[in-house]
Amino acid sequence: MIKYSDLTKNTERYSSEIEEAVKRVVNSGWYLRGKETERFEHDFASYIGTAHCVGCGNGLDALTLILRAYIEMGVMTEGDEVIVPANTYIASILAVTENKLVPVLVEPDIETLQIDDRLIEQAITERTKAIMIVHLYGRCAYTEKIGELCRKYNLKLIEDNAQAHGCMHNGIRTGALGDAAGHSFYPTKNLGALGDAGAVTTNDSELADMVRSLGNYGSARKYVFDHIGRNSRIDELQAAVLDVKLKYLDEDNEMRRKKALRYINGIDNKSIKVPSEGYWENSVFHIFPILCEKRDELKAYLSGHGVLTEVHYPIAPHRQKCYESWAGMQLPVTEQIHRQELSLPMSPALDEKEQDYVIELLNNF
Repeated sequence: MIKYSDLTKNTERYSSEIEEAVKRVVNSGWYLRGKETERFEHDFASYIGTAHCVGCGNGLDALTLILRAYIEMGVMTEGDEVIVPANTYIASILAVTENKLVPVLVEPDIETLQIDDRLIEQAITERTKAIMIVHLYGRCAYTEKIGELCRKYNLKLIEDNAQAHGCMHNGIRTGALGDAAGHSFYPTKNLGALGDAGAVTTNDSELADMVRSLGNYGSARKYVFDHIGRNSRIDELQAAVLDVKLKYLDEDNEMRRKKALRYINGIDNKSIKVPSEGYWENSVFHIFPILCEKRDELKAYLSGHGVLTEVHYPIAPHRQKCYESWAGMQLPVTEQIHRQELSLPMSPALDEKEQDYVIELLNNF
């Protein structure tokens, strides 16, 4: 059986360092807001290339806290609009609606599977305050045109960098391209914790302080609450584990990219659309997505031959019951992607024999 992602094998290479880090935390007797968190926040900010990193509970909280901080700072008010890609994971949109802001869904480009920058300007209104780009599947969603639109209309650029840790654009890492970025360290991510964890990166000191306060019940000083906050903090165990894995992130990403190129060069089936080589150059391949009109049939075929795959994602956000008022929206490119996308096994632990077998099955489908 070839797993979609084998977390045990993925962490095997540095398991002794993780065990040592966990033991150090357990023996310290300090489990929240301590030296391990300080160290990881410093190291991750340095890695991403921002002045600040604020750890939090998970990736959804990271995005939610960014938007909430902007509201507290007077940059946004309830009812303002945030442009988001229509084909993103639901968390990107939940962060917007939880803050009583209005998501404006923009279709992706079928070639990149990222938000189509040609369609953004027509979606901007006087209530638009931000563009949230999502580096979906591990590919950089930022374009120079998006940057120009943010400057032209004085919009905040927020990055959902949950799937693209280590990805680069013109020498700058995703997570440092905009005004603020939310990161998820869910275990399957390129930089994954041993549970839930997240972070916000930014160069804005005021925003960083506000995010930290809001994630600590709204308090910057013990028992003094200036804001209505929540409890969303990274714990010492996760921070210590992430700091170990951070050292290997670039190496792991390079392994992912080599495996992606192997798929791109090896898959030869007219019914299967694979990412282009240009796509490969701008991605760290958290996910290797293919498109196939007979997606469900292909998934069953691979499963029958011992290959596990995933679908990211089977139901588009505007078709979800929680946003049933959007059900009448016509978003054909988004719907095509959600109908045809299939994610192949992808991880640093995937070996060549396994990958060759997957490629052979795909070519024979």
